[in-house]
Amino acid sequence: MRNPERIEDEPPAPAGPDRDSLAREVRTRDAEGTRREILEVATAAFAERGLSGARVDEIAARTRTTKRMIYYYFGSKAGLYAAVIERAYGGIRDAERRLRLDALPAAEAMRLLVESTFDYHHANPDFVRLVAVENIEGARHIRGVASIARRNAEVVETMRGLLSRGAAEGCFRAGVDALDLHILINGVSFHRVGNRHTLGAIFGRDLREAGVAAAQRGMLVEAVLAFLRPA
Repeated sequence: MRNPERIEDEPPAPAGPDRDSLAREVRTRDAEGTRREILEVATAAFAERGLSGARVDEIAARTRTTKRMIYYYFGSKAGLYAAVIERAYGGIRDAERRLRLDALPAAEAMRLLVESTFDYHHANPDFVRLVAVENIEGARHIRGVASIARRNAEVVETMRGLLSRGAAEGCFRAGVDALDLHILINGVSFHRVGNRHTLGAIFGRDLREAGVAAAQRGMLVEAVLAFLRPA
């Protein structure tokens, strides 16, 4: 018996007139808008159910397109999932790029970067769940994807520049590893969202509450700045 998950992930291979009809359908649509809508719906589906649990036909039913059009745009279910992951990482990197940190003193820029990282995770729990899903998958869908590696290297390079600038300005100690600091900031931001249900059940605190989030945000900022302060 064939694996039903495998069956769904085998896209149709239209040829001849059928392929031509698909091409005509694409030309009559808002291609970019259709692709964006598919990715938004697929993001919620994969975040909620994971790669194996999400179904392409259900994703299609929640959009204004068809299952065969999804395969036309993304090739397969795995291709759709990879595009969702790439878009998710791009979102947080785009948010960081909009900060224009080079125009600020190093300490102020670092504060803004920490706040932005915390806020993005807090406001985008689907991003946290997708990263958790991809870790369960062993990162096999993002491994070797040049655009994801490049975009994520940007923030470490930004961190490295901030640390160097802060050391020159006398507000940061020297010798801090940029990737280690990135992991520290993202670790707290990720953990409190990814584990909010278990933390809430065990400790009786809703980490989604505005006051709780604001207090934890401030604590993370001050912890990072205190760690960076010269001895």
